Amino acid sequence: MDHAPLGRSGLMVSRLAYGNALTHGEQLDDRTSFACVRAALDAGITTFDTADAYAGGRAEELLCRALAGHRREDLVLCTKVGRSKRDDPNAGRLSRKHIVESLHGSLGRLGTDHIDLYQAHRFDPETPLEETMLAFASLVNAGKVLYVGVSEWPADRIRAAAALAKELGVPLIASQPQYSLLWRVIEAEVVPTCVELGIGQLVWSPLAGGVLTGKYAPGVPAPENSRAARSPIGAQSINRWNYLDDAVLTAVGAVARLAAEAGLSLPRLAIAWVLRNPAVSGALLGASRPEHLRDNVEALSVRLDDDFVKLVEEAVEPVVRRDPVLTRDPLGPAARFR
Repeated sequence: MDHAPLGRSGLMVSRLAYGNALTHGEQLDDRTSFACVRAALDAGITTFDTADAYAGGRAEELLCRALAGHRREDLVLCTKVGRSKRDDPNAGRLSRKHIVESLHGSLGRLGTDHIDLYQAHRFDPETPLEETMLAFASLVNAGKVLYVGVSEWPADRIRAAAALAKELGVPLIASQPQYSLLWRVIEAEVVPTCVELGIGQLVWSPLAGGVLTGKYAPGVPAPENSRAARSPIGAQSINRWNYLDDAVLTAVGAVARLAAEAGLSLPRLAIAWVLRNPAVSGALLGASRPEHLRDNVEALSVRLDDDFVKLVEEAVEPVVRRDPVLTRDPLGPAARFR
């Protein structure tokens, strides 16, 4: 497993990290969840990402149980605060109250005395940014959080947070956005801003919710064992970005053919393309089966030349989402969590 610094910090993360959104506590039974974590560890993955909102906190609990027996110092544990299904006026906010209470809940569920990377899970326009950053600073100063990051924030808010973080002495080092061959909205504004500020990208959904595995085809029902067919939450997570539109699936089919001609699987190509971006410190992989994870990790050995990348990007260009406005509210105003 390759490792890289997260931004300009001293924190080293595995180039491929394990994320358990939509899997642990929701789509997978506990036994399969544990098997996927073991496969990640066997592959050399040291960075694990979760959130208090995933499965109502159960994703953190399952990750803790799956990692039991492994030296805490060898792991980089990342979790997030904000976004919640709970019917509570303070839930899902980035207020001092919710941040502090959520952090203590996450520490208990993860079975640790500190979080390596604590991330603000989408911007909260109803809480002053100064309050959010002061809350993070207090947790850093107390030794309960080592580094701070944000997830799905637009460039201007990242810049404002970075200025406050510098003033408060808080190590704001990470941005966790969606990024793939199909979703490139961070390239215009978020990436240049973060490169300037020394903030690394720890990206999620490099396989576009599984669409870049090649399992879906235009005009054909989703396979029974796929995310889109197994649960309403899984289907919603893909359909909200129109990834199952015939035009998108046709473009993905063209990329799959290019991958096959180059002797690559489509997932390995898609992951290698994401890691090719020098602003990306690491990419989060989910898994519904341990063998999928073991196969996808092989993307680390793939080197893509410029001419081949040009052909791939031309194949998907008609369906690529690039509008940086989508970094402000990619889920729509009614969504409260990812």
